Amino acid sequence: MDEHLPEGDWKHLRSVEAVALNRYCARVLEEVAGVIGRTEGLHHERYLRLYAVVEDRDRELARAFNDLRRSTAIQHLAGWIRLHLLTDEELGGFSQDTLERARR
Repeated sequence: MDEHLPEGDWKHLRSVEAVALNRYCARVLEEVAGVIGRTEGLHHERYLRLYAVVEDRDRELARAFNDLRRSTAIQHLAGWIRLHLLTDEELGGFSQDTLERARR
């Protein structure tokens, strides 16, 4: 089976990539704001927690968005689905076959 996306799905993936990335970053910034906004504990403890969150989310972002090619598109789409970065309407722009492959 060809692991590459059909042309229409590839174009749709590229059209929603920035939206998915923006949603991911907004979610991370909200999480970071929550860590920064806490007042309990030492400043150093909060800093270490902030650093850990940013480091974890940066690794997650890299897995979900770096090196997007047609040959890796299914894996990227699967990550976006797992992270709930696309709406049902946006997912509806993909072929049924592509969605099934991404959800496996």
